Amino acid sequence: MVTTARSAPGGTKLEDGYSTKIAFAADADVSLWEKTVKPPGMDGGDAIETTDMHNTDLRTMAARALKTMTTSTLNVSYDPAVYDQIDALINENGWITVHFPDLSTLDFVGYLKSFEPGDNAEGTQPTAACQIIATNTLAGVETAFVYTAPA
Repeated sequence: MVTTARSAPGGTKLEDGYSTKIAFAADADVSLWEKTVKPPGMDGGDAIETTDMHNTDLRTMAARALKTMTTSTLNVSYDPAVYDQIDALINENGWITVHFPDLSTLDFVGYLKSFEPGDNAEGTQPTAACQIIATNTLAGVETAFVYTAPA
């Protein structure tokens, strides 16, 4: 058994999510105003079951080799004229950039999966929910994300 002491984390933690924005290379000035942004995450996937008839006490598992970038979501206000821009962005694979509050960026390849307006009601600003899927492939080639630290 190896007991590992917790070390102090390196880097600088974000203290406020303001202001996080998303830019599509295909339309950097799309008429959406970010209200909330959930950047993509990373998921290792479900464990591979490796238990066999030689196990005596515990089920065994193995980690997968590949990882998945998770879905990014955003809640936005919008100009109704954005429908033409959305039509051009939906399912168009390309570079997408998350701009973090500390001025760092995360560039990844993906597409706008959905733009779904919420209910319009008196006294509230109309908003829409958007989903962005990371494909990690460009022109048929596996393409890794690129994180750039603040300058």
